[in-house]
Amino acid sequence: MDKNRMNQECIDDIKAMFPPERVLIGEEISEDYGHDELGDVFSRPEILIKAVSTEEIANIMKYASGRDIPVVVRGAGTGLVGGAVATHGGIMIETTGMNHILELDRENLTVTVEPGVLLMELAEYVEGQGLFYPPDPGEKSATIGGNISTNAGGMRAVKYGVTRDYVRGLTLVTAAGNILELGGKVVKNSSGYSLMNLIIGSEGTLGIITKAILKLLPLPQKTVSLLIPFHSISDAIETVPKIIESQVQAVAIEFMERTTILFAEDYLGKKFPDTSSDAYILLTFDGNGRDEVEHNYSRAADLCLNNGAKDVFLVDTDERKQSVWSARGAFLEAIKASTTEMDECDVVVPRSYVADFIKFTHQTAAELNMRIPSFGHAGDGNLHVYLCRDQMDEDTWRKKKQEAFERMYRKSEEYGGLVSGEHGIGFAKREYLKHQLGEEQMGLMSGIKSVFDPKGILNPGKIV
Repeated sequence: MDKNRMNQECIDDIKAMFPPERVLIGEEISEDYGHDELGDVFSRPEILIKAVSTEEIANIMKYASGRDIPVVVRGAGTGLVGGAVATHGGIMIETTGMNHILELDRENLTVTVEPGVLLMELAEYVEGQGLFYPPDPGEKSATIGGNISTNAGGMRAVKYGVTRDYVRGLTLVTAAGNILELGGKVVKNSSGYSLMNLIIGSEGTLGIITKAILKLLPLPQKTVSLLIPFHSISDAIETVPKIIESQVQAVAIEFMERTTILFAEDYLGKKFPDTSSDAYILLTFDGNGRDEVEHNYSRAADLCLNNGAKDVFLVDTDERKQSVWSARGAFLEAIKASTTEMDECDVVVPRSYVADFIKFTHQTAAELNMRIPSFGHAGDGNLHVYLCRDQMDEDTWRKKKQEAFERMYRKSEEYGGLVSGEHGIGFAKREYLKHQLGEEQMGLMSGIKSVFDPKGILNPGKIV
């Protein structure tokens, strides 16, 4: 699709459809709208519309479809793969103004929200009602629409699963501007193809989410974490399959290295409870009674100590919880602040290969003379591996980054892994996806795209 299909007539037509304060044109649009969190992909839209309703988005899509104008949807812009960047210009629809919690249904244990509701706002609201929305991606300021569009996971996926497992229904605006209701409040659904599940994880390439019905759970009454230091990252991660095999029902099993913790300390200006060890596992347990939680974390603590852990720190006071979890939440920004430029490999491998993959990243870092810190969800095999530019010149950075990505994605294939565990494909990872999935699977995905979006106007240049 060619860029810049809009002319002055199109701009005038769109401006006439909305209050002037909700339409920005050309240089009026901040550079912030031209990139996502990493900023490696940059392109500004020609027109930015701040939508506030399903009907407005439907009208935009009817207009855009009639004139073959590309459209990209943007929430909080916290993505890491260029998924919400207007690489083909055209229209950007911002949905942060659609930020209302519409209904809490206690009988069906669901909450209905607009796509611009922030994850942290939703979590706070339902917990105040004694309920629980389990998906817990690291970026709490992301929107629910963005979480659904990338099928975000997070730290609680070990016990509770990912965003897909909590979406009961969606309101969708199609590329042609039609409004569809997919799914609903029902628990079971065996009624034909699951169009809703095609939308989840499609990164705005198949339709625009304007409302979501989400499943809730009763709020666990007690939550405790264990911070467990090990002599090496190998010792730490090799303990994870044993924890899982023991069936102690951990909510989260995170791994972190000392260097990453020190970045977070510098970034936050706060001390971590312990930085004397090279590697750590962070385990979290929840439940409705003290005995249940203590039984699980005591078994996990004994298992870790029997497998080489140096100590076990109980994270149960407010001060220690704040210290540990504020550091864990700041890892991405702390690594980003430590370098001149950064890119990420959001790879997922079977849990039994996590230790081997991390060893491989250390080997790659040494061979390429490149800093490659990492952290991630050891309990579900989703690793966040960061390539740091530091003082490399542009040409060296591009070559080394390409080599590192190719090595790591090849290795993930050898281990039966995949390109992305939760951040999506967007623009940045398309070629790696094509290489990994092959022509037949990519052909099927392209066919699905053409059925939902025959003119190819929805977030063009992403995924397929």
